[in-house]
Amino acid sequence: MSGVELEKPSYMTEDLLIYRDAVEKFLVKEAVPHGERWAKEGQIDRSFWNKAGENGLLCTSLSEEYGCPGGNFAHQSILTFEATKHGVQGWGESVHSGIVAPYIEHYGTEEQKQRWLPKLASGEMVAAIAMTEPGTGSDLQSVKTTAKLDGNQYVINGSKTFITNGQQANLVCVVAKTDPTQGAKGTSLIFVETDDAEGFRRGRNLDKIGLKAQDTSELFFDDVRVPTANLLGNEEGQGFIQLMQQLPQERLIIAVQAVAAMEAAVEETIQYTKERKAFGKSVIDFQNSKFKLAEAKTITRVAKVFVNKCTEQLLAGKLDAETASMAKWWCTQQQCDVIDECLQLFGGYGYMNEYPIARMYADARVQKIYGGTNEIMKELIGRSL
Repeated sequence: MSGVELEKPSYMTEDLLIYRDAVEKFLVKEAVPHGERWAKEGQIDRSFWNKAGENGLLCTSLSEEYGCPGGNFAHQSILTFEATKHGVQGWGESVHSGIVAPYIEHYGTEEQKQRWLPKLASGEMVAAIAMTEPGTGSDLQSVKTTAKLDGNQYVINGSKTFITNGQQANLVCVVAKTDPTQGAKGTSLIFVETDDAEGFRRGRNLDKIGLKAQDTSELFFDDVRVPTANLLGNEEGQGFIQLMQQLPQERLIIAVQAVAAMEAAVEETIQYTKERKAFGKSVIDFQNSKFKLAEAKTITRVAKVFVNKCTEQLLAGKLDAETASMAKWWCTQQQCDVIDECLQLFGGYGYMNEYPIARMYADARVQKIYGGTNEIMKELIGRSL
């Protein structure tokens, strides 16, 4: 069995191959030429979201009933993979389409689905999820943001940080305490439409080590009033359960990104070491170079086969939290290790931002942090021992 056959998942149909080609052509035309500018500006063009929507690349896994393309997670996985592999990591599409929109489809009322999903699919609205706070990261039970009931409205107070799509989001899913005395059971997800929300403020577009083109922001809620109809679902206190049920998909998306980044790094490094000369021969002709690249290619293939298997399980409704945690921590750790070894083969040029490998190195580090730190992933796995 060849490596190509080994890597081809069972769900990869002819239609999905055609979709993958269309995604690649779109990204090469509409995103790649603007990458440097987006990185300098700290966010991608708002118009790019609209173009993606026009081309059916937003909310791809959601139902046609709500104006979405009507695909499944395989489409989301392909889009995430291709965007990462082509260096478009700054696009927060995976949060928009792979996390926030599915919350609405799975738990939202019919009115909420009709109201928000078509706009998310078209790019008219950009979505964000506001979990992390200045004093609370992976421990979502300890969020301090409150949403107090006042008549037919919730009054939201608190602050969030490290929010992907924070500068552009029109729709923010806020993790808040509707009953602070109940711990996790008092947590709810409440949506804020930011365009007309009095008391809502965006803070800084944060200056990060990597993912320079991604707007990652502070958000502030000072007596922000939203109708009770913006509570996700029909019942308070379901937020923590909703989050936990959807986290396996979020963590698998991160693993997909890790595999795509490794594959891109290995390909980039093979190309460079074939062209670069040292001591009268190509760098790739040194045994150390071959061995390092052999290790990197092996790890990448193993990771890809594992992630494909996880995707098959998710599509079948069988991906458990433990396996998703394994995929998230192991693939992101390998991503950091593989890219570090690849960068070494570039020598000093690997440290220069003009080379993609340098940007891959910087972008990789956060993968071990967001979506639940890798330490949390191991803790979750450890509970099953």
